[in-house]
Amino acid sequence: MKKTVDFYNLAWRWHFYAGLFVAPFMILLAFTGIIYLFKPQLDVLMYRDLLEVQPAAQVLSADEQLARLHQALPQAAVSKYLPPATAESSAQFVASLDGRETNLFVNPYSGELLGSQDAHYNLQAIARALHGELMIGTVGDRLIELAAGWGIVLVVSGVYLWWPRGRGKRGVLVPNREQRGRGWWRELHAVTGFWGAALLLFMLLSGMTWTGYWGESFADVWNRFPAAMWNDVPKSDVQARSLNEAHRQTVPWAMENTPMPVSGAHAEHAGHMAGGSMAAPQIGLQQVVDIARERGVTPGYSISLPKGEEGVFTVSVFADDPRNDATLHVDQYSGKVLADVRWKDYGLVARSVETGVMLHEGKMFGLANQLLMLAVCLMILFSAASGLWLWWLRKPAGRLGVPPLPHALPVWKVGLGIVVLLGIAFPLVGASLLLVWGFDWLVLSRLASGRQAFD
Repeated sequence: MKKTVDFYNLAWRWHFYAGLFVAPFMILLAFTGIIYLFKPQLDVLMYRDLLEVQPAAQVLSADEQLARLHQALPQAAVSKYLPPATAESSAQFVASLDGRETNLFVNPYSGELLGSQDAHYNLQAIARALHGELMIGTVGDRLIELAAGWGIVLVVSGVYLWWPRGRGKRGVLVPNREQRGRGWWRELHAVTGFWGAALLLFMLLSGMTWTGYWGESFADVWNRFPAAMWNDVPKSDVQARSLNEAHRQTVPWAMENTPMPVSGAHAEHAGHMAGGSMAAPQIGLQQVVDIARERGVTPGYSISLPKGEEGVFTVSVFADDPRNDATLHVDQYSGKVLADVRWKDYGLVARSVETGVMLHEGKMFGLANQLLMLAVCLMILFSAASGLWLWWLRKPAGRLGVPPLPHALPVWKVGLGIVVLLGIAFPLVGASLLLVWGFDWLVLSRLASGRQAFD
């Protein structure tokens, strides 16, 4: 019995540490996740005048739409074009305007500029940037990754604390309604956490694939395409992940670590440029649209314009159904398709990740998927808030209220194995675990025994 109590107290202590660090992040991620989850509905509600148009007989070509845009805003430097997804949809251009990235909406039938939107500071862009990197770049990305990793520690330790150990179903599968006060809150917290544990693990792991450190390393190890796919393609040192930003997703995860091809690496173009007198003409934007249509790319795709003389047009759709994913790189001079990557080219890991991400974002099965993920977000909010409330109720005045460290610490092989595996699988989490363990053992435990500063 003593051994079990020691393990329980140790698990409770680490559950406390994990919860105190993770809870604020989980609350933020749940709120921003709900906003992004209902992006389709919120966008129409908030920006209907920008997104919807009245269909007419004739659609202007993409080049004509671009020309009309330049007539209205000559200073706009366009970097991306999103053709209308339906007959009632507007066309969208992304451009640098007065030093800011701006979304510009154009009526594809008349060429009229419908309006603009700051690409970084609209509701969905802010929610996505907060969700991914707290809007503070690399530091925020690493913090989110740490929070997700510690969230796994939280779930594992929480399940151990919840484990029945001979109790009946009350307090295990359903709350024990005989409890009152703090005990009742503990019942709600534990039971809610149990029912949501598997889904929370899914959310944490699927979200981790987008992180800048672990996610990139994971992709480099597991996300591989046959080398022959790129044998005849002139490649740059730039990866496709350069097209993705915190506030905007352009290419699928499966494509992030693939090289960007190079335009103009053909004999006729090289000879033309040898004299240095003039650059070869670019293909038109409409020609890229025609290529996408001929190759059956699902509507809703974007076209990233070439960056520099060697850049390519990139047609990409990050589809709600990942089986419709497509990424095409097109030579800006000849119109040759340098790469065309689809679901059939993805490996098992890439397919699993893409499917997980679409489920995570509530896009794969329509409203049913959205409502399921909403339930998960609400569960996360309740678990985080109730955990903080339980801590506040038991916290002694003027003290942090850390659960007591057991005097005897026998080696729990299963628990130690889980910790080691987590540390190896998620290096940032492993490093932070060692730091927290060292601080706990060297400082907090000694303060607690010497001064009773922590409970």
